[in-house]
Amino acid sequence: MILVKLGGSVITDKGQYRRFDRETAGRLASEIAAAGERMVLVHGAGSFGHILAKEHRLHLGITEDAQLRGAAEVMADVRELDLEMCRCLVHAGLPVVPLPLAACAVMRDGALERLELTTFLRYLDLGMVPMSFGDVVWDEVRGLSICSGDQLMMALAKELRPSRAIFVTDVDGVLTADPAHDPGAKLIERVDRGTLAALPRTQRNVDVTGSIYAKIQYMIDMAEVAGECLVLNGKVPGRLEAALRGRKVVSSRVVS
Repeated sequence: MILVKLGGSVITDKGQYRRFDRETAGRLASEIAAAGERMVLVHGAGSFGHILAKEHRLHLGITEDAQLRGAAEVMADVRELDLEMCRCLVHAGLPVVPLPLAACAVMRDGALERLELTTFLRYLDLGMVPMSFGDVVWDEVRGLSICSGDQLMMALAKELRPSRAIFVTDVDGVLTADPAHDPGAKLIERVDRGTLAALPRTQRNVDVTGSIYAKIQYMIDMAEVAGECLVLNGKVPGRLEAALRGRKVVSSRVVS
């Protein structure tokens, strides 16, 4: 079984509110379908989640009633994105089933405390493709908080023990610098805890779930329970499908 996360940066324009990249999403859906592998999908919220979530300070928890309306708006937006992604996958021939995280997870002070996996497993065993996404979730301490797709990937990996976990982004993998600011940024083909400390702690566009540094920390932890953990560029046609089939592609391999 393979875990795949379609990052918000590859299926949306994270700098423009609610801008879905239908062309890229449709192509990725076709590559996933063509690979014919048993898998669970996760997608990021991108510009459907992060912009409003930051505006309403949802990553800090609920401190005033006005935030509840903002939380509802974010939840509606990310479900719209999920519906768009579902349509792309169904069009490609995949029997995808959307599983909103708010209905099956509990947070505690910003950390994912519990995840109800039974529903994921039932649909997976039936032959369907479960898909969830970063969402606003009940928090026992903060009232509500953001559960990122990376937190969800970590929880799923611990329970499902996938043969491969693939993070699909808009760059070739983990780089020595932010390519938006440094055209000389180079791909790091093997990333571990030793190389992580040397990475620049930058944050591109608006993201309430952490910088690339925090995301890679999740990936390193995940590499302990997944057979292989890759970060690759979903903007390059064919790269995801090749990785799903077990072929060597331009990417970063993250190890524990």
